[in-house]
Amino acid sequence: MDGERLGGMIVRAVKWLAGRLLRLLPETVRGALLPGGFHYSVADIPPATVAPATAVRLYVAPVNYAGQGWQWARAAERNIEGVGAVNTVCRIGADFRHPADVEVPLGVYAASSRWQRAEFAAVTSGFTHVIVEAEKPPFGAVLDETTRGQVERLRAAGIAVAMLCHGSDIRLPSRHIADNDSSVFADALAATAPVLEKVARENRRLLDELGAPVFVSTPDLLRDVPYATWLPVVIEPSAWASETVPLERGRPIVAHAPSRAAMKGSELVDPVLAALDAEGLIEYRRIVKVPYGEMADIYRTSDIVLDQFRLGDYGVAACEAMAAGRVVVAHVNERTRAAVLEASGLSLPIVQSTTDEIEGVIRAIVADRETYRAMAEQGPQFVEAVHNGRMSADVLRGFLL
Repeated sequence: MDGERLGGMIVRAVKWLAGRLLRLLPETVRGALLPGGFHYSVADIPPATVAPATAVRLYVAPVNYAGQGWQWARAAERNIEGVGAVNTVCRIGADFRHPADVEVPLGVYAASSRWQRAEFAAVTSGFTHVIVEAEKPPFGAVLDETTRGQVERLRAAGIAVAMLCHGSDIRLPSRHIADNDSSVFADALAATAPVLEKVARENRRLLDELGAPVFVSTPDLLRDVPYATWLPVVIEPSAWASETVPLERGRPIVAHAPSRAAMKGSELVDPVLAALDAEGLIEYRRIVKVPYGEMADIYRTSDIVLDQFRLGDYGVAACEAMAAGRVVVAHVNERTRAAVLEASGLSLPIVQSTTDEIEGVIRAIVADRETYRAMAEQGPQFVEAVHNGRMSADVLRGFLL
């Protein structure tokens, strides 16, 4: 037996033993013993989730990345007759605070057997369907139980279960490097790529073995799970709509607000945009640590929004900028664009650019404003057709009904 495998077995054994010992402690003691941000008291344990009074009752948990668990729940109940839905999220510190139906503090999610037992009982007695996000255990990383174990218990109770992949949980760095010349895993994230590779392979193995329906949140992830179905991300177009027309001011405002700068190639485009700003061609606004609730105003007051340049895909942020009618610039590969066209019948109105091309692309936009203004006008229409929840509900209908 090699050392790495033995070390892994020892770590798992220690975690199992620690879980068993912690489980013996009363909740009042257990929460106080946990480190740092995991602390919780009995008063922090939320009541068990109440199922909606509908024929089909959907439970979505536990990550709510970019608020999508909540959005998919709303899409299902708004667009499919007889469906009610609830999403829960493990709330980690001061995150982006996207809306959620039920919030579970990190410590409770990690170690409260009281919450786990009550929540599992409420779901198995009250809900008909569960969507498990990002291969995370829906009822907590509680002590010594796995996602597989929780899914098997749900199925044994007669609950229909589907799995939903968000991104890094299933995106295989080696595959991404092979597919994309500008892959972020080849340089900026090369140090973390082996860990992400291991996680993605383990999660893919879990999906293969469970044999449950699988959804992916972005088209490029179909490369990692070919048997999955694309479930478009959902936004509320009206919340981002703008009456202002882009590219009318002499010096256009270019905004870039990456959630993860390294993942989106910000370090490569920042110097280029700063130089164009210094030249006087544009005004560059690099957005850092702005509350999510302020992003709509940032987009509305911009002309051009830069999304990502290393993934070859698009997600929630690009949809929000398109809904605002801005000129959106990003690297979206041809496979993703073809998948969108095939699924929706619409071309993706995002201006294509790699990090090497960004200067030329920005200069072209400023020089030919009418062409790119017309492209920006397609954004709200595209989002209304593909990302307002109706198309996502159509995808979920087969699983729920």
